[in-house]
Amino acid sequence: MKKTKNSIFEIIKYLNEKGFIVKKKKKLKTGENGLENISRTFISSLIIISFFFITPLAINLTKGKMIFSKEYENNSKNNLKKLLENKKTKLDEKLNKKFLYEDILTFDEQPSDAILLSAATIEELFKSTNYNLADVRKNKLVKPISLDLLPKEIVKIENTKKRKDFFIQIILPLVIDENNSIKLDRMKLFSVLNKSKNTKTEQVWLNMKFKQYGVVNKDLSTLKVRMDEVPVSMAIAQAAKETGWGTSRFAQEGNALFGQWTWNGDGIKPSDAKDDSTHKVMRFNVLQASVKAYQRNLNTHSSYKDFRSARAELRDEGKKLDSMILSEYLDKYAETGKEYVKILQQIIRQNNLTDFDDAKLLPSSKDLESLI
Repeated sequence: MKKTKNSIFEIIKYLNEKGFIVKKKKKLKTGENGLENISRTFISSLIIISFFFITPLAINLTKGKMIFSKEYENNSKNNLKKLLENKKTKLDEKLNKKFLYEDILTFDEQPSDAILLSAATIEELFKSTNYNLADVRKNKLVKPISLDLLPKEIVKIENTKKRKDFFIQIILPLVIDENNSIKLDRMKLFSVLNKSKNTKTEQVWLNMKFKQYGVVNKDLSTLKVRMDEVPVSMAIAQAAKETGWGTSRFAQEGNALFGQWTWNGDGIKPSDAKDDSTHKVMRFNVLQASVKAYQRNLNTHSSYKDFRSARAELRDEGKKLDSMILSEYLDKYAETGKEYVKILQQIIRQNNLTDFDDAKLLPSSKDLESLI
């Protein structure tokens, strides 16, 4: 062993003399460096594996939050506020008049068993069913009494309050019933739009509504703006103004509650119209058709675009349809303009007509509580 050791030293000495540097390797503690390298390798591998495992989960979680967030749901229902504020957006601009009143005329022309009841008979009917306005104001429930014709004797009711209440009792169920139909349509519309794929039946229904509301290019945003109800108090006020609380010739002869003009078909020519005037007041077989035509008129005619825009903003802000606010946009309904608006608002206030805005029609009132 000693001889071997000396030989090694001699070799090292010789290599140093030749310019080679020979150093003694440092002895490591048993297992120390090996364990350290293994640990580092294991931790590095774990980090890399974890990164590739967790990243997809994080991405999916983020997507999940977006899908179920309120903001995403609102987008699916199309927040109209942005559209209304964007002046460049051509919302509710064009109108296809071809099919506007086709369904209403078909409804009005259906065989009817309408009977002209006397005012006394109608009053007795109201009493026997316990239908009175005081009860409606308190309980917000309206008896489903639908009359087809106005009684001739309403003109002879001298007591102003009695005549007004009688007229309201006749008109109120008709207006609420039409609003209910529109509510159901709106409910179906949002249900259809919230689906990723629609059935052929739903597509046919949508196309029918595009025609009824004169929507061009199947613009869903325009349909949502137009397919909406009219405040009950505003409708009653306009019917009262246009018919003199049911006493006008147009109301008595043609069931025309809202004095809508027509240039086609059968109508009633105003007595004060000029000789060269071609317009007439629309005539209907039943009162309900007049209410339907009135609603369709406000919901489609270009003169009431601002009314529809204001109504859509109230909807977007989660507010109720306020007749005092919305009536401000009916100045084009009559030639008297702003004076007409003042009269409407006066009728609403003096007769407390807003009491009927949240009234529901029996027996379907419970089913309608959850509607838009």
